[in-house]
Amino acid sequence: MAFSILDSQRSGRLYGTEIWRRFARRIALGRVNALRFTGGTPDRLVVAPIDLRIADPHIAEEIYSGRFAMGGSLIDTDGGSPFQVEGASEAFMRSLHGFGWLRHMRAADHDLACANARALVDDWIAVEGRALGGHAYEPEVLSNRLIAWFSHSPIVLRGADHGFYRRFLKSIALQARYLKHVARAMPGDATRFKARIALAMASLCLPSSSGAVRAASRNLDSEINAQILPDGGHVSRNPMVLIELLTHLLPLKQTYINLGQKPPRNMAAGMDRMFSALRFFRHSNGELVLFNGSSAVSADRLLGVLRYDETSGSAFREMPHSQYQRLSAGNAVLIADTGPPPKGILSNQTHAGCLSFELSSGANCFIVNAGAPVVPHTQYADFARMTAAHSTVTLDDRSSLKFSHSSFLGPIVTGGVRGVTVRSLDEEGIHQGFDAVHDGYAGSLKLLHRRKIRMLSSGHEVQGRDQVIRPDESEPRPDDRTPAVARFHVHPTISVSQDEDGVVHLTAGDGESWAFVARDLVPKIEEDVHFADLAGARTSKQITLEFVVGERSQIDWKLIRTNLPRA
Repeated sequence: MAFSILDSQRSGRLYGTEIWRRFARRIALGRVNALRFTGGTPDRLVVAPIDLRIADPHIAEEIYSGRFAMGGSLIDTDGGSPFQVEGASEAFMRSLHGFGWLRHMRAADHDLACANARALVDDWIAVEGRALGGHAYEPEVLSNRLIAWFSHSPIVLRGADHGFYRRFLKSIALQARYLKHVARAMPGDATRFKARIALAMASLCLPSSSGAVRAASRNLDSEINAQILPDGGHVSRNPMVLIELLTHLLPLKQTYINLGQKPPRNMAAGMDRMFSALRFFRHSNGELVLFNGSSAVSADRLLGVLRYDETSGSAFREMPHSQYQRLSAGNAVLIADTGPPPKGILSNQTHAGCLSFELSSGANCFIVNAGAPVVPHTQYADFARMTAAHSTVTLDDRSSLKFSHSSFLGPIVTGGVRGVTVRSLDEEGIHQGFDAVHDGYAGSLKLLHRRKIRMLSSGHEVQGRDQVIRPDESEPRPDDRTPAVARFHVHPTISVSQDEDGVVHLTAGDGESWAFVARDLVPKIEEDVHFADLAGARTSKQITLEFVVGERSQIDWKLIRTNLPRA
């Protein structure tokens, strides 16, 4: 009852906070119209930052032909304006209005591509330039567009006449003024961070006073201090946010240097911490872990950021502020989520995966979480956030977090895990490990989940124990019929088989294999879905251990390497 009351109080506070935030935002923003943000038109662009993302000239050819593939959709405009198509998905429209696809035009680097880029920008200015509403002016989309226009201005302006040059600069100036105005009323999340990056870039790319440059720098510095934790993680606990931010911070930092301007005071140190955290979140094969909104990232994009990493040393054993654990020995790496969700809007992508883990060895990921879909998909995203989509224990077919379904609050966390206790089990030369307990089911079921994991120093064996206990740490009542399932999601590239003794064998394409065994329980192999794939959701397998907590409150399992990869 106590936890239910606390969850109700939490929900009430969330509504109260959101009402106040919206009221304060409305007062701060005042009346919004294009006339309010008109002003002087800059006479030139000072510099064009680089774009670190991979580009494909073949996509430029598709765009020239009127075929726009973005946001998980393909739309043929048949010669019409892409900004006036009807029935397009929100993901498509956000990608379209973000103009990140201009990089493909720059990769093509010929006069036709430049003319096409210029025509599309001019079309956007005519259709959306003064609307100040809809997807085009969502803060994240607007930030992306400003960054893209600054970065790819050389191809947009190549061969441009004076009329277009002036329209382009006038539109950029209006958008920058609007973003500066709305940024102060935005919640302190990654979207505001990106807005501050875009505004700092605007202060450098447009003719600006030294005071304007310093003000934009101070605002960005404040975001670095507020959103990047001492261990380098982001306050959202989403590892993928680090890549998103570094993709834009790196060109911005270089632009400060190229112009002889002083970067924000904490920029270098903050980025170094972010790189250290990114190293923590990488598997043995270099892939990014799938926790709390992370999805698949192309190797090119990841390496495009990591090649600027000037920090040194091995990955941390743990991230005490972000609250993750990392066990590593030999060629094996195990990373686990051992923290509660962030609060408020910062939890709008948080997954109910507390105490879940992922295991990799050599060139392969073996045990993973389902991950977030690469392209936003509401139904898939909802499934991906469930506890059942993670390699952890689910009780009574419920998630360890409660999510809002209110359009007013958005998909934030409203209940569930409030506290996680963690204790190290490390013994030098023997094993690394942790003992963690979360209270996500205390309110609904009066039960806690406890997980102990050890990795032997050889890196050849992982030992796990899952316990279901009561809040006073006693065992559940014998008549407690709460069903429990421990799930171990297998990466879709791994072959799964089971022998006559019930041992599950996980075999990678290079021959490396691991065996999964459980004490006094026969594992099951079941169908599964892996959401975090660049090609879209794909089928996979999962290993499950089912039990009833009143009959068996503890299960023991092991993952043992049985074959090394072929030479």
